[in-house]
Parts: sequence; C-alpha cells; structure tokens
Amino acid sequence: MRSKRPVNFDRFLLVTVIIAALYGIFAIYSATYSYGTISNVVIQSVSLVIGLIILIILTLFDYEQFELFIKPIAGVCIFLLILVLIIGKSGDWGAQSWIRLGPVGIQPAEFAKIGFIITFSYHLNKVSNNINKPLNVILLVLHLIVPVGLILLQPDAGSAMVFLFIFIVMMFTAGISRKYIIPALILGVISVPLIYMFVLSDYQKHRILVFLNPELDRLGSGYNVIQSKIAIGSGGFFGKGYLKGTQNQLGFLPTKHTDFIFSVISEELGFIGAALVIILLYIIILRCIKTAMISQTLFGKYLCCGVSAMLIFHTLENIGMCIGLMPVTGIPLPFFSYGGSSLITNFIAIGIVMSVSFHSARRIY
Repeated sequence: MRSKRPVNFDRFLLVTVIIAALYGIFAIYSATYSYGTISNVVIQSVSLVIGLIILIILTLFDYEQFELFIKPIAGVCIFLLILVLIIGKSGDWGAQSWIRLGPVGIQPAEFAKIGFIITFSYHLNKVSNNINKPLNVILLVLHLIVPVGLILLQPDAGSAMVFLFIFIVMMFTAGISRKYIIPALILGVISVPLIYMFVLSDYQKHRILVFLNPELDRLGSGYNVIQSKIAIGSGGFFGKGYLKGTQNQLGFLPTKHTDFIFSVISEELGFIGAALVIILLYIIILRCIKTAMISQTLFGKYLCCGVSAMLIFHTLENIGMCIGLMPVTGIPLPFFSYGGSSLITNFIAIGIVMSVSFHSARRIY
C-alpha cells in the first residue's frame, strides 16, 4: 500500500529562491551591460545551477547526520580561513579574502558562515540544558572568537559582523540568561568610545565620520554612498527603464554588480522593482523562521535560526549601505549580488532549512 506519510518538500521556498536568483541575474546583466561582456552573467548562472543541485541533495539529506561530520566541517573551515591568509588575493575592498584557482575564485568566509552555523548549532544542542553555566558560555564565546579572529586578520570586518550577529541571535534563541545579556550590552556601549579613541587608526576614524556625513569626502570615501543614493532617488516609482539607468550605464555607480546591485535595480525599475526585492527576501527569511518553529529537534531549530540571522544581516546591511543608513562593508545582497561563492552559500543555507522542514514532517508520523 502507498504510504500516507506526507512529504513536506517546501516547494514554495524553492520557487521563491529561484525567482530571487533569476531576478539577480537579470539585474547583473544590466549592471555589466556597459562592460561589453556576459561573463559575469554566465558565472552567476552556472553558480545557480550548482547551488540548486546542492540544495536538492541537502534537502533529501537528513540534517541530523551533520552531527557525524562536525569535526571535519570545523576543520575544513578553519583550514580555508588560514589558507586565505597565506595565498589569498585582495577583493574590491582591500581584504585578502579570495583564493584564486585559475579563473575561479572562492571566498572562504562565505562557506565558513555555513560551517559556523552547523557547528555552533551542534554545540548549542549539546549544552542546551546547561547553557547558562559560566564554563559553557565561555566555550561558546571561544567558538565564535576562532573564526572571527581569522577573518579580522584578512581584514574583513563586514564578514566578522555577520558571524557576531549569527552568534547573538542563536544564543538568544537557545535561552541565554539576562545576567549575561545585560553586562554584554553595557560592556559593548562602554567599549565603543574607547575603541574609537585608542584602537582605530586615523583612516578608520575618517571612514566613520564619512559614513555619518558622506559630504565630507565626496570624491573619496563618501563617493560610493552618494552615487548610490542618487541612483535610488532618481529611479522614482517606476524607474528609468531596464538598461537605461544613467548612474548605472554611465559608470558613476561603483561595484554596481556586487555590493550596489540594489541601487541598480532601484534606478532602473524604481520603487516597484526595489519593493519586489525586499518582498522576495522577506518571504525567504520568514519561511526559514517558520521552519525553525516546526522543527522537531533543537538542532534543526538552531540551524534555521542561524540561516535566518545570516540572511537578515546581509539584507539589512546591504540595503542599508545602499541608502546611507549603514556603513559600506562589502556585504552582498543574498541571491542578487554577483558572486558564485555567495550564491552557492545561500543555496546551501536554504538546502539545510529545507532539510529540516522535510525531515521534521516525516518524524511527526
């Protein structure tokens, strides 16, 4: 007899991420149209296919089996983060964050985010009943410090902030006590002026001042944000038309196919196009959160919360820096910004969430 046990393959989430990725390729084509080459579009399309295959495999793979590979996952991530410090190449923002293999480049920090979410979920699951014991809290903090320390050596402050945000959200989800949260907040507030005065270089202080007021350096550090805001504001409600954005096509908008892809979409497709980006990402994130709520295990819950945190931070930071509300850090917009490592990482993350959804439904029956 045919089994009555349901198969909860989250088709809605799958379709949404595919639409978002295709929308991203559509925008990347426009952003690179003036370059006279479609190589970026081809690479992003290939990455989409690879990511989709990995997503399907991970969905069918029982996420609880990750527990059998915790040490290899952690080892590979640490190895890559160390390797990039030795043979890595610099990216658009000067950080030594890429490993080049001929024409192919990988960014270890992107894949390390997934590794951190998996290993940290396992760690939280193991100490879930005694998470507020001081020793456990110290070990959990050390779990964060190792990858973040290696990433800061590149230096890649943007990726380090992603790890920190994931850590905070997952600790909060696991039920960390207020006796740790409140002192941490107080320490954080106190440390900000001290870090500014005694740790940051004059160049870094200048970048902060320019973030607060881009007009201080219109042709230098403030140029990117000023041009981005012009592009977004000039798009109006319906936009200037596909392939017709002046800031985009005339080359005024910097790193337009990567960090400022949202600005390209806003200029050419207007408020409507920008709103669609936000709606698609909102649906994806909300679906991840809902999957966390139906998970039959704490491990699955933590995995989904970690993925949700990663997507939330990337979305808020990228869109925020495009409109001048967040500092420019080089954080890509999930599924939209050009970058094979980023796109595949996002598909891996969604594959993990879909695995939790798929196998949680099967365990109910």
